[in-house]
Amino acid sequence: MKRLFTLLGCYILASGLIGCAVNPVTGKNQLSFVSPEQEVAIGAKNYEPSQQSQGGRYVVDPELTVYVNKVGQKLAAVSDRPQLPYEFVVLNNDVPNAWALPGGKMAINRGLLVELKDEAQLAAVLGHEIVHAAARHGASQQTQNILISTGLLAAGVAASTQDSEYAGLAVGALGVGANAWMSKYSRSHELEADEYGIAYMIKAGYDPMGAVELQETFVKLSEGRQTNWLEGLFASHPPSQERVAANRAMAQANPGGVRNKAAFDKAMAQVRKDQTAYANYQKAMKTASEKNYTNALSLVENSIKQQPKENLFWELKGQLLLQQKKEKEAVTALDRAIQANPEFFRPYVYRGVAHKQLGNTAQAEKDLVASQQLLPTQLAAYYLGEIALGKGQRSAAATYFQQAAQGGGEIGEAAKAQLAKLQAP
Repeated sequence: MKRLFTLLGCYILASGLIGCAVNPVTGKNQLSFVSPEQEVAIGAKNYEPSQQSQGGRYVVDPELTVYVNKVGQKLAAVSDRPQLPYEFVVLNNDVPNAWALPGGKMAINRGLLVELKDEAQLAAVLGHEIVHAAARHGASQQTQNILISTGLLAAGVAASTQDSEYAGLAVGALGVGANAWMSKYSRSHELEADEYGIAYMIKAGYDPMGAVELQETFVKLSEGRQTNWLEGLFASHPPSQERVAANRAMAQANPGGVRNKAAFDKAMAQVRKDQTAYANYQKAMKTASEKNYTNALSLVENSIKQQPKENLFWELKGQLLLQQKKEKEAVTALDRAIQANPEFFRPYVYRGVAHKQLGNTAQAEKDLVASQQLLPTQLAAYYLGEIALGKGQRSAAATYFQQAAQGGGEIGEAAKAQLAKLQAP
């Protein structure tokens, strides 16, 4: 059926509607109406919003990103598209995940790094993601998705390709948010990324057994159904014994290579040292979700004592104080969050809300605008609408409320109500 899909796409090519491209990694034909130049532009455009909506960059120890980028660049240099503007960042997110945007922009979460044992396993993760970019998997998946949604294919063909779904990047209650090119990759794409990712590892001098161990870990964790893993890496990269066996056969045929465990341990020292602090942070968030704000505050205070440079800890403290109507104290905590990482959108939103509740309208507007420049969100748009309305700027208020209405939920309904008032005679 996939062959029929490709043939039909090439038939559509003859009609001038779509393009058949050669996969730069495998040499096989695949559908794509996104040019290589467009891929690079798409990745560049979506990279920062994608990072923002998933925790922002990990800044407590910037050398960790330097290290990860160095390993990634080593693998990218031996890939089938070494000319792409590859970039690798570490995201400040506990969910184990890694992803690649078209054009070579990639990220790996702090939550996945702590599950790895050495540099060879890191190389297995990054090599896999490099293949997704080098083989143009994102563009191929998006092409299939659009063809299905626009009805260009027969129902029988469309039904066979429903695994090519794209997921938006959720920002929780905050968010209109960014839309990134991330997909649930097809089985063939995953096997392809495994195979050629291992080939890149071997070319770069790494022990390919790292890829086997990685898949074995993933299978074990998926069988245990750990929720955070299912929400992260497994959502787009489902593990299987088939992948373990394929990786093992390739590794056994190419024994040897480096593990670089000492270098990896050195790079991971700070994150590992702070694991108790992050565990308390996770407990604090769970406790807060149960509306036990006092206990949650105590837990996050412990996290701050252990690692005062972590912006997420200060941000959560600010949110909790805001819930307790302690706006002045919340502003102080959110000041620390912004000082720790001035390039992350979320504390600006909450500090803006705190200032608005304190009657500091000018500072509230400044913070909310700053947050929108980093990542547009429903909550910031709604409050900016209220501020514009208070200043008599009805047109600006309507624009903000229209943005907020797109997010749905209670805030979306409130925004629609404000729009109805503005439009009333």
